[in-house]
Amino acid sequence: MEPILSDNAIDTSRPAGVIDVDSALVSDISTLIESGQQAMVMNIIADLHPADLAIIVSHINKDLARQVLHWLPVETAAEVLAELDDDYRADLADAIPNERLTAMIDELDTDDAVDVLADLPQELAHQIIPELEDAEDVKELLAYDEDSAGGLMATEFVSVLRKQTVAQATEVVRTHADEIRDIFALFVVDNDDRLVGIVTMKRLLLSPAHAIISDIMKEEIVSVPTSMDQEEVARLMERYDLVTMPVVDEVGCMVGRITVDDIVDVIRDEAEEDIQRMSGVAGGEEATDTVLRITRGRLPWLLVGLAGASLAALVIISFEESLAAASILAGFIPIVMATAGNAGIQSSAIAVQGLASGDVWASDIKRRLGKEFSVAMLNGLATSLVLGVAIIILGGVFAERLGDPVKLAYTSSLALLLVIVIATTIGAMTPLLLDKMNIDPAIATGPFITTSNDILGILVFFLLADWLYL
Repeated sequence: MEPILSDNAIDTSRPAGVIDVDSALVSDISTLIESGQQAMVMNIIADLHPADLAIIVSHINKDLARQVLHWLPVETAAEVLAELDDDYRADLADAIPNERLTAMIDELDTDDAVDVLADLPQELAHQIIPELEDAEDVKELLAYDEDSAGGLMATEFVSVLRKQTVAQATEVVRTHADEIRDIFALFVVDNDDRLVGIVTMKRLLLSPAHAIISDIMKEEIVSVPTSMDQEEVARLMERYDLVTMPVVDEVGCMVGRITVDDIVDVIRDEAEEDIQRMSGVAGGEEATDTVLRITRGRLPWLLVGLAGASLAALVIISFEESLAAASILAGFIPIVMATAGNAGIQSSAIAVQGLASGDVWASDIKRRLGKEFSVAMLNGLATSLVLGVAIIILGGVFAERLGDPVKLAYTSSLALLLVIVIATTIGAMTPLLLDKMNIDPAIATGPFITTSNDILGILVFFLLADWLYL
């Protein structure tokens, strides 16, 4: 007999504590907001995590979203605001009264507060900053590049002196517990605030109360300067399995910390940015962006692709006599163009991924060239063999149209082999060269690689056809 589940049975299809935010829930909440049912809306969303609330807010009308932020308690509204996409957050924040917006930003850690302020209109931000409790820290963080360790860090951290005892350090933690959301470790500094060690919370809790911090601290510290790029910070934290990273100034003084939740956001944002650039989208497109903003991000690369396709068309037109002499060659143009594009994107995508993860370096050009050439030869031989055999087989069926199938087979097969080798080499080398010139290698894929390989592929194909087939 099958067990009967009650209405309160646990849903094991998703992790405990995770609410299923779907279109039906969003629609219901929208209807309630429109009818002014504040109590019912607050009752429904009372147990939702700010991240789930942010999903709801980003999927409803902006006027309704502003109403929800007005109804929410200041602390919750602040956390929701911090979770939203940049441009959408700016639109909503611009309509919040200055006094409430200031109170909301005050509830955030300094790094999140800076993110929100950076998205506000400059005039509004200048009005808000002087009223903040941590105004000086916020001003300092805003001076850093937003993609650097300084722009990513929070100035809230717990530091202790090396000569203090575990009991004293524990009391310092208690003192700062309310103002710092997550305390993963204590940073040990000398009398000049220079970072000299680190003590994890586990080590602190397991050590005797009378123990001296200098005796239990770890002196081998991985720290980063404020100027380091956030991608490099993410690589270091991933490499050494860190949950918190100290940030120091030019003389080694402790100025902030970066936590793993910030790094998760960095990894996601950088991956999304690379994927978009590889697809020919610029500007960091978000789901909440306006039609005009999305168009501005996509149109430039479409125009670049149009220009490249026009050059490929000019190459084909220049071989008009060859096409007239053997119209069958036109049937192989899509094969050459598609194969060149695919081979180039495959190799460039792997190169970009390797550069992003730190597994491939710009100095690896010679080694990568040898490996990619070998791969291209094997793939080229396999695909050209398949194409050649297919042409010979079809030669018996379409003898009148194909002419000499053997001659056409080895011409097309050789052209395909060369095209794959060229496209793979260009696809692998271009990202490495761009990275060496400090240019984002992600722009090497998508329209750039596809268009350049189309042009070269068509050129090689017709040159060989003129030489071997006609």
